[in-house]
Amino acid sequence: MMTDAYQTESNLILARSGKTFFWARFCLNQIQAREATRLYRFCRYIDDIGDDSVDAKQAKKDLRHIIESLRSGTSQNPIVRDAINLFKQYQIEVDIPILLIDGVISDLDEVAIKDIESLLIYCYQVAGTVGIMMCKILGVKNQAAYAHAIDLGVAMQLTNICRDVKEDALLGRHYLPKTLLGNLSLNTLMQPDMQSQMMITNGLKTLLALADQYYASAAKGFCFLPLRARFAIALAAKLYQQIGVVLRNNDYQYWQQRAYVSTPNKVLLSLGCIASHLINPLFYRYQYHHSAILHQSLRLLPYANTREI
Repeated sequence: MMTDAYQTESNLILARSGKTFFWARFCLNQIQAREATRLYRFCRYIDDIGDDSVDAKQAKKDLRHIIESLRSGTSQNPIVRDAINLFKQYQIEVDIPILLIDGVISDLDEVAIKDIESLLIYCYQVAGTVGIMMCKILGVKNQAAYAHAIDLGVAMQLTNICRDVKEDALLGRHYLPKTLLGNLSLNTLMQPDMQSQMMITNGLKTLLALADQYYASAAKGFCFLPLRARFAIALAAKLYQQIGVVLRNNDYQYWQQRAYVSTPNKVLLSLGCIASHLINPLFYRYQYHHSAILHQSLRLLPYANTREI
């Protein structure tokens, strides 16, 4: 059972490392907030192993050991043990968090994404899986919701990638597809010349436009969530999508300043988001079918839309 100290520490980690989700959490009820925070702590722990390790070989070993623990259903690690209990409680198939871990393991090799299809698969692994798990934790019953939840994860990860080009390049990671940017070096990504800036800007425009398509699809599935969770997820999506707006307003110059949403802007966006959804009838009933073309690259993965295009 999760102790009060563990819960308090998890809340602090969310406040420090997941500011957007911490901000949106006020819309959730106490149980939803607690369980979502438990999931966030596990996901953050996995990410930190991949991002903070100075020994890629050891990090891979640690992550594979966690996979073994998930499959066996036992662990001496309190974070992994709590996650195992969480997954059992909400009937989350261990294949889902294992796909997330596989995505993080792939970050420990040289990262050079070939094309948009490969990028979307990666986004599914490290973020679409989180959308699936959140659906289960928040009590979503309709299977149609999962495709839209995947889309929100994909959209958010595309936003992350566009925002964090410089930081990722410092870690030796090149997520911008070669089909968009060619073979630009990591050094060029960190400090691009004028010619490279034009290529990068066009690439970021393409990826942010793609992210907006996935945000739009995600919004069509908000109605499947319990009411309070509906507002929390809609707000998190709005604030995350705004990062892309800020990046556009900064002329895509991530190498000059990191795009972020200021607190006053968060307040205004939060009020506007809640007010607009209160009067939007589509926030309360489902009138769409998920667009299968969004999952053409993901069709072999769990909970993806497998309908023919």
